[in-house]
Amino acid sequence: MNHLSKAFSGIVVPMVSPLLDDHKIDTAAVKRIMMLFASYSVSPLVLGTTGESPSISEKESLRCMRAACRAKSENQKVYAGLVGNKVTELLNRAKMYADMGVDALVSTLPSYYPLSVDQMRSYYLTLADSVSVPVFMYNIKATTQMSLPLDLVADLSQHPNIAGLKDSERDPERLKECIQKYKNRSDFSFFCGWGAQGANSLILGADGIVPSTGNVVPELYYKLYRAVQAGNTDAALHYQQQTDRVAALYQKDRNLGSSLAALKVLMKARGFCGTAMMPPLTSLSADEEKSI
Repeated sequence: MNHLSKAFSGIVVPMVSPLLDDHKIDTAAVKRIMMLFASYSVSPLVLGTTGESPSISEKESLRCMRAACRAKSENQKVYAGLVGNKVTELLNRAKMYADMGVDALVSTLPSYYPLSVDQMRSYYLTLADSVSVPVFMYNIKATTQMSLPLDLVADLSQHPNIAGLKDSERDPERLKECIQKYKNRSDFSFFCGWGAQGANSLILGADGIVPSTGNVVPELYYKLYRAVQAGNTDAALHYQQQTDRVAALYQKDRNLGSSLAALKVLMKARGFCGTAMMPPLTSLSADEEKSI
C-alpha cells in the first residue's frame, strides 16, 4: 500500500451507465449508485468502458455526468471518462465536463486508426493543455488495440496537468514496473484496472484500483482497501477471492459487451438499476438472466 499522500488514490469504480428502456440516462439511478458508492468511500469513473461511453450520445453523456456531479459527496471525486475518435469533440466535451465540476478526466487514445508514438503524445499533450482539470491517461489494449509505451508514459508524467495513469493491460511485468516507478511520485498516481490484480497491486504500492465488480459489491472493495491500509495482507487476499467469485458470475465465458449486460443483471438484483443496454450492445435473454 502506498501511504504517500497523493491527490488521487483509493477505490474508483467504473460506474455502469443506468438506462431507461428508451435508452435515456436514468438520472435517479445515477444518484442512487453515487450514494451507494459514497457510503463505502468509493469514487466513480463515469462514462468509461463499463459505462458504455462509446455508444452514448453527447446529450445523454452530459446528462449522466451532470447527475453524477450533482450527487457527489464530500468523500468522492468524479473521474470523467473520455472515449471516442473525434478529437475536437472530445476536447469540447472535456471542457464541458470541467465546467460541471469533475475532478479529473480519464481518456483513452482515439483508436479507429493505429497511432504512432508521436501521435499518442500529441493527443495527450493537446488534451492536458486544453483543460483546467487534471488528466489521466487510460491504457486499455483490449479495446484500443494499442498499448501506451511506458517510456511515453514516463515522459507525459512530467506534464503539470497529467496526474496519472489508469492501466488495464493484463501484463504482470508492466504492472510491477509502473508501480515501482510511480509509487514515490507525489504528483502522479497509478491506478490498476486489472480486476484480478486489485489486492496484489495495492500491496505492491499502487495508489488505487478501478474494479468494475465494485458496481455490485462496493462493500467488499472498501474492506479490501482498508485491509491493505492496515497491513493485513491475508485479509486483503481473502476479500480479493470474494470479489473474484462475484466477477466470475458475469464475466466467465462472456465477451466484454455481454459481460456488461450480465453486470447490470446483478445490479438489478440488488435494486441499483435496470438492465437496459445502449445499442449496439443488447440485454441478456430471460434464460441467460436466470442462469446468473
